[in-house]
Amino acid sequence: MSIVTKSIVNADAEARYLSPGELDRIKGFVTTGEKRLRIAETLTGARERIVKQAGDQLFQKRPDVVSPGGNAYGQELTATCLRDLDYYLRLVTYGIVAGDVTPIEEIGIVGVKEMYNSLGTPIPAVAEGVRAMKSVAQSLLSGDDAAEAGAYFDYVIGAMQ
Repeated sequence: MSIVTKSIVNADAEARYLSPGELDRIKGFVTTGEKRLRIAETLTGARERIVKQAGDQLFQKRPDVVSPGGNAYGQELTATCLRDLDYYLRLVTYGIVAGDVTPIEEIGIVGVKEMYNSLGTPIPAVAEGVRAMKSVAQSLLSGDDAAEAGAYFDYVIGAMQ
């Protein structure tokens, strides 16, 4: 939920107008909107590159994942692993656009540990893949934009630990 929606919902629940502090937060959200959209556009446009390079890095660091018996062994399971990385990259872009981690949490993080545990997927390997995506993504962005995007990747990584 964006800061705009949160502020309106909270004010309405209390039957009041938006406070000066809420209006200032909304103003800040609007002011940084162009930056957040620029970051999301860059990540979206480079999504195939980000996922492929991150997958390559993950498989080099964690050869057990692509070895016989590993969760990404074989073409089909490797494609599934890369699909999952793409999913997390998409969630990161949602968070960036919203300026908030709520979409990441509500859409894709709740229950992730349970799901991966039930599938026998090593969660540290998934987190390592997201870390690799963060590194690739940040190499495509300027300093401030890289820091902004990095916080959302870090949220996903932290939720997996």
